This record gives sequence, structure tokens and C-alpha cells, in this order.
Amino acid sequence: MTKRTTIHRREAIMIRALAVVLSLIVCALVIVSMTHQNPMQVYGGIIKGAVGSNRRLWVTIRETMVLLLISIGLTPAFKMQFWNIGAEGQVLVGGLASAALMIYCGNSMSGGLLLVLMFLASIAAGLVWGFIPAFFKAKYNTNETLFTLMMNYVAMQLVTFAIIFWENPAGSNTVGIINSSTRKGWFPSIAGNAYLLNVIIVLGFTCLCYYYMKYSKHGYEIAVVGESQNTARYAGINVKRVIIRTMMISGAICGLAGAIIVGGASHTISTSTANGRGFTAIIVAWMAHFNPFIMILISAFLVFMQQGAIQVATQFGLNENASEIITGIILFFLIGCEFFINYKLEFRKKNKEVA
Repeated sequence: MTKRTTIHRREAIMIRALAVVLSLIVCALVIVSMTHQNPMQVYGGIIKGAVGSNRRLWVTIRETMVLLLISIGLTPAFKMQFWNIGAEGQVLVGGLASAALMIYCGNSMSGGLLLVLMFLASIAAGLVWGFIPAFFKAKYNTNETLFTLMMNYVAMQLVTFAIIFWENPAGSNTVGIINSSTRKGWFPSIAGNAYLLNVIIVLGFTCLCYYYMKYSKHGYEIAVVGESQNTARYAGINVKRVIIRTMMISGAICGLAGAIIVGGASHTISTSTANGRGFTAIIVAWMAHFNPFIMILISAFLVFMQQGAIQVATQFGLNENASEIITGIILFFLIGCEFFINYKLEFRKKNKEVA
């Protein structure tokens, strides 16, 4: 086994494609062992669950956009080798800020102004949640992995605390659908589609992230700091400032994802609003090698399989964990294939000694 110095793009694509095929085969075997159904029926159920109707298609697109935006948010921090494991918390506080505005200001201002304030408040909340661990990292060199991870639990407790005051109906321990009658704070429909604004916002940020990381001075500084902080200091880059600025951007984008979930999808807030997307987004960002446009494809594939797996579990009477098992198998193969992209196996023949 030797580490590759380079690999042809075609070969890398073939390895990833093989990993996808193998994951689908293993998923089929697992599901067939549980359902005793024809594998083609199983995959027919997956396709039906993801894109079987216009509504299901747009739900898949909606979920893809959320996962993509969180992946975009993680990209600057991970490119800088700041291990931001706190996207879940940043999404939660962003969603919490939007929910608060919808509840307290929904009847006192126009829908357009409310949406603008929701965006700004969610961005600000995520920004603050990203600033805190970045400040301590820059100032005291704390472990950002543990710090950001613990911030997730703090965010969950804040949401739990808020639910106590926002229960609807009382005693349900849930907020319920916010402004269900007035729809204040809900994203407006565009061309008759309730999720088109989500797509426009996320794809806009995808293009901005690509330009920012590839062509801006800040993007160059992030790349240099990620390669070597000593080199960055030698080049005159203020490393501490770059760390804080980059994490504020990362947190702000993840906070915006919270606004999109609350205002443009679920219209409620709970401790499961992020729903594990913050951790899945790490895989998306890494597999795409921080290329925002490649993230679109990876996010779409993962959400497609996840939505399809939910349909299969329902269709064949499996429990709710079945869809998570299928998603886990797919992620296992996709992550594992990166090993064969970075390393190659060489079989050496032993020379036989001739007496």
C-alpha cells in the first residue's frame, strides 16, 4: 500500500462510481433480507419515494438545498483546517432567532420586512455562535472540535428553554406550526412553488462561496492558513483575524440555513430542527474537496437515497431505523472509497531463491 501523489480525474470518478454501485448492491441485499422482495421493487420504491410525485420531487429538492447550504457554510472553516463540528448548533440558533421573530413580530409588521429581519437575525445568531469558539481558539488555542461540539448542546438547551414559553398547544412540549393561519414569516411562493425561494437563495450562496474561496483575497488567506499557519505569518497574514473572520462567516451561513428550515420548510422549531444535517454536511464538504458545485451532486444523491429509504421503510412495513441503516451503508462506501483514491494497493511477488 502506497500513498498516491496524484490520481487522474477519470480514475477517481471511476472509484467513486464503483463505491456507489457497491453501496446500492449491499443496500439491496440488506433490504431484501428484511422484506424478501425483488431488489428491483426495492429500488422502484426508492425512486418513488424521492421523485415519485411533484410534491416528493420538491421535498427532495428542498432537503437537498438545506444540506447543501450547511455544507457551504462548513467549507471556509474546514478549508482553513478549523474543525467546525458545531453546524448543528449554528443551525439551531439561527432557526431559534427566526422562530422568535415569527412568534413575537408576526402580527406587527409586513411579511416582507419580517422575512428580511429573520434572515438578518439568523445570520447574526449563527455568526455569534461561530465567533465564540473562534475567539477562544485564536486567543487561547483551545480545541475547536470539542468547543464547537459542546456548543451544539448549549444550542439544544436554549431551544428547549424557549419551547417552555412557546408551547402550542399548552402542555404538548412542542411549538407547533408557527403562524399557521396568517403564514407570516413563511417563505412566499414563486411561480406557484413554495420552495423556489429556497433554491434561489442556496444556489446564490453556492456561487458566492465558489468565487469567495477561489478568487478573493480572503479565500487565498484561508487556503494559506490551512496549509501552514507559520507560512501564513511569514507572508504577513494575521492568522488570528483570519480564524475569527472565517468562523464568523461559517457560522453565519449555517445560521441562515436555520432560517430557511424554519421559514421555508418546517415552520416550527425543535431540538431536532437540524436533524443531523450538520454532521452529514461534513461528509458532503470533504467528499467534494470543498468544491461547492460538486457538493450539489453529493447532497442531491444523499438526500435522494434518504428520502427513498423512508418510502421503502414505509412501503414494506419496516421500522424507522431502516432508512438510517440504508443511509449509513451508503455513507460507509462513499467515505471508504476516499481511501482508495488517496492510496493504491500494490501486490508484490516474492522472489524465489534458486538453490
